[in-house]
Amino acid sequence: MVNLPIEYSSKPVTPFGGMSLMKRFIDQTGIREKLNQVELPAPGSNRGYDPKQIVESFWLSIWTGASRYVHCDWLRNDEVLQSIFGWDSMPSQSTYSRFFGKFSQKLNTELFPDLQHWFFDQLNTGSLTIDFDSTVITRYGNQEGSAKGYNPNKRGRNSHHPLMAFVSQTRMVANAWLRPGNTADSSSCRAFMQETFKEALKDKKVGLVRADSGFYTEDIMSYLDEEKLNYIMAVRMYPNVKSEVWGLKDWISLTKGIELNEMTFKHENGKLRRYILVKKKVDLRPSATGKQLFEDEPGYRYSCYVTNLDLPLDQIWNMYNSRADCENRIKELKQDFGLENFCLQDFWATEASFRFIMIAYNLMSLFRHFALSHHKRATLSTLKSYCFALGAWTVNHANKKVLKPGIVIRN
Repeated sequence: MVNLPIEYSSKPVTPFGGMSLMKRFIDQTGIREKLNQVELPAPGSNRGYDPKQIVESFWLSIWTGASRYVHCDWLRNDEVLQSIFGWDSMPSQSTYSRFFGKFSQKLNTELFPDLQHWFFDQLNTGSLTIDFDSTVITRYGNQEGSAKGYNPNKRGRNSHHPLMAFVSQTRMVANAWLRPGNTADSSSCRAFMQETFKEALKDKKVGLVRADSGFYTEDIMSYLDEEKLNYIMAVRMYPNVKSEVWGLKDWISLTKGIELNEMTFKHENGKLRRYILVKKKVDLRPSATGKQLFEDEPGYRYSCYVTNLDLPLDQIWNMYNSRADCENRIKELKQDFGLENFCLQDFWATEASFRFIMIAYNLMSLFRHFALSHHKRATLSTLKSYCFALGAWTVNHANKKVLKPGIVIRN
């Protein structure tokens, strides 16, 4: 076997030549013009970076694989990628830290709903289905707001406990708040919903709201009723709910190992509402979700949902089950967008980077929807391999700089 000789070149080369497609797409969205209109923190000196470039550089770092602030330094040596985006240089890790450190609760509350509203105002969508969820982000330090709370994967570790809202039809984030790790599941949920509907999705029609059991409170259900919003919400199996379920008879067999039922029930200090029950036989459905409620029925798992919809039982259950896709989006945000690792000492600085990550996610979702007809559901890691990882260099031609990407033929 003959070894090929190795020769080195001083010519700058980027491994991300495919990002030129993303640059063209960003130009079409008008996001730069919108960033010009909002109050981003100003640089500390005349030699400081333009705040718009800091934000866009942060997004670019994430799209090319950064999952921590220190990783953002990698692109500072990529002259070709900087040329693609029209920059002479890129910020350092400390620049990002100082920039996000200037954010406050007031600024976050004013800035991000406005950006999200602008974002969805560009989309011609019909009636929307909004999925509300929460997640746990483990922290390995004593950052502000990180505290010991519910953490199923790293018991006893400090964490943050954010709230998130997704638009089902577009696979995008409608809104997101960071919360301290010891926050109760239902804390701030009503205010979060109000901001989502009244500001981020202002003027958009919401046809259905789906939420996990962390939102199951009389306050939330009453709010949705007042706003005349249809909803399906997972129910916490409190003892009074279990007692009612135990007394149910005449279960309807839907398919092998799955039975359905319904009841009217009143949450504490609330009104009578419709509850849908799903009962799954574990030996026939070994991957069944739900909870084992009764010692006398060890082979069954139960799920319960409350709704104001007057639809058949199986249709209610199927409509709720389709919200499982938002779990995949949370997983992608954590694995591909660094959601768990971009963390600073100041709480509001961390929330600012957290919410900018959501906009980076939305921009990438738009890109794969409009620019990639065959990869609309591809994750960022897949897009990096098949779209953005393309060796390229620049040459001067007729007094113009031209990008020269390599040609890749894939079977």
